[in-house]
Amino acid sequence: MGGARWWTACALAALALASFSTLTPHRVWGVTAAAGYAVAAWLSARRGGARRPVAHVVAVAGAVPLPLLALLVMGRAQLEVDVIARSAGLLLSTGSPYLPHPAGAADFNPYLPGMAVLGIPDALSGGSPITDPRLWTGAVFLGALALSARGLPLLWIAACPVVALPLAVGGVDLPVVGLLCLGLASAGRGEAGRAGLVLGLAAALKWTAWPALPVALALLVALNRRKVQGAPGPGAHAALRCGAAAVATSALLVLPAALRDPGAFATHVVAFPLGLTDTVSAAASPLPGHLLAAHLPGGRAVALALLAVSALGTAASLCVRPPVSASAAALRLALGLLMAIAFMPASRFGYVVYPLVLAAWAAHGAPGRTREVSP
Repeated sequence: MGGARWWTACALAALALASFSTLTPHRVWGVTAAAGYAVAAWLSARRGGARRPVAHVVAVAGAVPLPLLALLVMGRAQLEVDVIARSAGLLLSTGSPYLPHPAGAADFNPYLPGMAVLGIPDALSGGSPITDPRLWTGAVFLGALALSARGLPLLWIAACPVVALPLAVGGVDLPVVGLLCLGLASAGRGEAGRAGLVLGLAAALKWTAWPALPVALALLVALNRRKVQGAPGPGAHAALRCGAAAVATSALLVLPAALRDPGAFATHVVAFPLGLTDTVSAAASPLPGHLLAAHLPGGRAVALALLAVSALGTAASLCVRPPVSASAAALRLALGLLMAIAFMPASRFGYVVYPLVLAAWAAHGAPGRTREVSP
């Protein structure tokens, strides 16, 4: 009955979203997903363990491909999808994915230039449903998770409402967290160059990927602490290789577009997310950081101070007790991101997909065994 209770809770959450959301994509997803979850709950409640895999398949079908297909036919998506598609067209035509003079919130592109690459097929096709950016962001997410570990319950992860919703309506955080898992898996296996390459790709998509790099570097150093005649040990050399690969990869993807129009880059990617533009970001979920900034005199400074303290605490933990496996690194990163989400003055509930996926990956799929890295 545990499965039945879980799917029932998912159905109720989907119905609540459909009832209270004013966004058409969310309402379409809520109705369709609720039906899939309800059928899955019914199947799970019946006797017979053989029905459990069927229930998972039904839940995934109702929560991801069916609402996605409906939304593609309707031509509806979350705003992020339009932002990716427009930025890809701008990148191809001007060399910069950012509008020079954004007028409203919909004109801003707060993502790093690598994100626009995921919209290039859609820009080249003129907006065909079969090249919709959601298909590419979802493919990167699921593909990266599949490559990161064997035995990972992808069906369970995809069926979780926090993941299924952005898979169907559009979510820019999914490819980022998928690449983070793959990068940490490579670091846990001692593959420093590959880890740096993957984490560099993630870092070129969105700022939220950057905290993963120091976690991966601490993991690589911890894998082998031996010293050779007073020189840095193999773990330190591996960390340097990983860092260099990450910086080179992200710079290759970010700098050309950033240098093409530095002013637009700073406005979209730095000023807008920090609330320094006339147009304010709509990211305003009632989390502690936003509540402090909105209702307490000087609350923004308090929230930023708490954010800085949490970041320093995470950094100190990496120095004092670095993670010694990919799963430990994923949990450390999940905790750090969870605190950042809580204390950011402008945040969204959707960001919880980062700690959720990282924790699920650490529990079910992350490589747990450590090995020494080669010098």
